Amino acid sequence: MRLVRWTPDDLVRRLDDVVAVYGEAMGYRTDLLEARRGYIATHVRRPGFRAVASLTTEGHLAGFGYGYLGAPGQWWHDQVWRALDPATRQRWLADCFEVVELHVRPPAQGHGLGAGQLRALLTMAEGATTLLSTPEADEQRSRAWRLYRRFGFVDILRDFHFPGDERPFGVLGRDLPLPPPGPAPAPPRSSAQAPPGPAAS
Repeated sequence: MRLVRWTPDDLVRRLDDVVAVYGEAMGYRTDLLEARRGYIATHVRRPGFRAVASLTTEGHLAGFGYGYLGAPGQWWHDQVWRALDPATRQRWLADCFEVVELHVRPPAQGHGLGAGQLRALLTMAEGATTLLSTPEADEQRSRAWRLYRRFGFVDILRDFHFPGDERPFGVLGRDLPLPPPGPAPAPPRSSAQAPPGPAAS
């Protein structure tokens, strides 16, 4: 498996695969997937667009993620903006990179692909903050929620309903830039291994 950065043209060339992964991960109906195809094709031209993809050794798409700078007039931005008070709008939406999609095919989940995609995407992102939305779920059982919490995302809105979707969503955010990953912890010392000491005389 390899993680690659995608240009807008790269994503458009693989649009069929992107929509298929999106549908598998989100469980959306076919009619919603066709509508989503049109949205994605317009998203790639927005300011600050960044995208990543996880590809198998055969080149099959196992996952992808993308985002861009939020701005007034964008549907998601305006929905969230209307739900926030003025101080919270200024705090989170004034200079915000919106994580629009982050998905991994269900058979490939649980192997760190989502975390790799999210870290790569946020490392490339412009903006002072980042926001995303995800369906409400049990935070202890949901891989998505556990991932976002590990990355330091906090609650901005909970049980929020977007028009046209009956499910409640959480809107989560964190500051940018993303700190570099910490060093790997040292392996634990075996109980049979004595600590180093002075050499015997």
